[in-house]
Order: sequence, then C-alpha cells, then structure tokens
Amino acid sequence: MEKEIPENVMTAFEWLGGEDRVRALVERFYDLMDLEPDYAELRAVHGSDLDGARQKLFWFLCGWLGGPAYYTERFGHPRLRARHLPFAIGIKERDQWVACMGQAMRETGVPEALRARLHESFMNTADWMRNKSG
Repeated sequence: MEKEIPENVMTAFEWLGGEDRVRALVERFYDLMDLEPDYAELRAVHGSDLDGARQKLFWFLCGWLGGPAYYTERFGHPRLRARHLPFAIGIKERDQWVACMGQAMRETGVPEALRARLHESFMNTADWMRNKSG
C-alpha cells in the first residue's frame, strides 16, 4: 500500500480535498455516532447536542490536516488532553472513536493511503486521551 502524499499536493488537507471534504467527514462521523449501536458508549460521552462538537472537530481537523487554522484562531492551542479531561475516556471509548472515524473515512471516500496515515495518527492521539482504566 502506498503511504506517500501524491506529488501534486502539499498537505493532508489538500489530499483529502479541502474544506468540503473535511466537513463531509465530520458530518458522517457524528451521523454514524448517532446511528450505529456499536458506538453507543462514545455517543453517550458527547451529551445530547452534537452541533458544537461537529463544528469544533471541523475547525480542528482543518488546521490539523494543514489547512486553515480555524480552531486555534478561535480558541488558541488545542490542548486536546486537557480539554477532554472532563470526559471519561477509556479503551472502549478510544476504540469506538477510532472505529467510527475509520468508518466515516471509508464511507466518505478518503483515499486508502491517506486513511492509513490518519488512522495511525488518530489511534495514537485517541490513546493519549484516555483518562480512565478499561
């Protein structure tokens, strides 16, 4: 499997296809969280309204992928672990987040090579966010 960025793009943001594609990925991610029983524990961590989470993940991913820095312009450094400490995140929530994002990436047509790179990064970050055992 090829894991290199195509020569004609500079960032993962460009490789993905820009803001519209990031938005589609985020929307599918949260839609799946609502639809799929396999993500029930993950969904429960998010409370009743996903609108704020959708917008913040979109802003964050745009910058994290090498596009516009919407999140940091609004909130400063992401401080991901600190911002997620109020939420109980264990192995189950980590695994559900990564699986849900993986499904969203597949369903929105993220290129396989980019999906592999993002999956590794998402897993490392999600594991670092764990703050409870189990």
